[in-house]
Amino acid sequence: MTKATHATDPSATTDATPGPPEPSADAAAIPARGTVDPFAAGAEVMRAHAEAQYAGELAALAAADDRPRPPSWRLSPWAVATYLLGGRLPDGTEITPKYIGQRRLVEVAVATLATDRALLLLGVPGTAKTWVSEHLAAAVSGDSTLLVQGTSGTPEEAIRYGWNYARLLAEGPSRAAVVPSPVMRAMERGAVARIEELTRIPSDVQDALITILSEKTLPIPELDDEVQARQGFNVIATANDRDRGVNELSSALKRRFNMVVLPLPADPEEEVGIVSRRVAELGAALGLPLELDALAEIRRVVTVFRELRSGVTADGRTKLKSPTSTLSTAEAISVVTSGAALATHFGDGVLRAADVAAGLSGAVVKDPVQDGLVWAEYLETVVKERPGWDDLYRSCRDLA
Repeated sequence: MTKATHATDPSATTDATPGPPEPSADAAAIPARGTVDPFAAGAEVMRAHAEAQYAGELAALAAADDRPRPPSWRLSPWAVATYLLGGRLPDGTEITPKYIGQRRLVEVAVATLATDRALLLLGVPGTAKTWVSEHLAAAVSGDSTLLVQGTSGTPEEAIRYGWNYARLLAEGPSRAAVVPSPVMRAMERGAVARIEELTRIPSDVQDALITILSEKTLPIPELDDEVQARQGFNVIATANDRDRGVNELSSALKRRFNMVVLPLPADPEEEVGIVSRRVAELGAALGLPLELDALAEIRRVVTVFRELRSGVTADGRTKLKSPTSTLSTAEAISVVTSGAALATHFGDGVLRAADVAAGLSGAVVKDPVQDGLVWAEYLETVVKERPGWDDLYRSCRDLA
């Protein structure tokens, strides 16, 4: 394009200083360093939102769903529960389970969203609270992105609304100058808003939810106006009381939530199944293929976690000290995924004890002194003496 313009430009002179040579077609096809557009067509995101990743399943459920749907819901409560727990539709479509656990807990959670009460998912870290929250919002509203991430610095504006100060100064107070929060947008659309780590939000900011949840109204006193929630609006919050730095919910706020406690997996086989399924999904997304032999290492990781969590070996014969770390199912997934990356990029692709040893040690030892002693004692009294675990013992001791 540049050469053609110069050739037809009457102001161009033959004695002009020549510019840099035009790149060849082959060179132009190679993107310059740092110029790759991550949002270009065809560029893949690391993790799609639930409503995008499982769009096919949601569409199949919607087509097969002939049960009553609450106002503004994409699916009936039965279909939402089927989406989370998995099943087979009459047309043969297989719905993969997103949550493995008690069916009744999921049914109670879904039924809560069909009422005027908000849902609070409680549990120790790593019990899939965020995962369940995202998939519930995706199935009910088709949008899981109306999210407030709770931290110690979360302001009231994140729950209510803020102001576009440039517009406010230029035009004065108006609805156009209001910056709606995810909760406010959910109210306007009749959708589900998500609040992660509710107990990390300062107590005075938490209480901004009271009027929203009880009156289904968000006042805007600066404009003598309000936003009234459309049918279908609700809130899913998650919280745990194990981590440090949490703020107790007020009694008034607790009364506006229906609380569902998500427990740790009930038995080893259930936990092994959860870890195996999630590691396979993550491995496919990250290009980390796992061999079937990986199941043996997954089983060992889960066994270590469960024994240290419970303070007793699987056979019930030896009492153990428990570390300060949570050792949740989510952490077990992380340990195995990290091991898969080591095996793929620095090994022969087969997950072995040496690949998971570093992740195991890192997950257990959060306090170098206290947890270090607990881990060392467990290695010497349990891992060293357990038949077939000598490779894991050596790998962990080498790191120590």
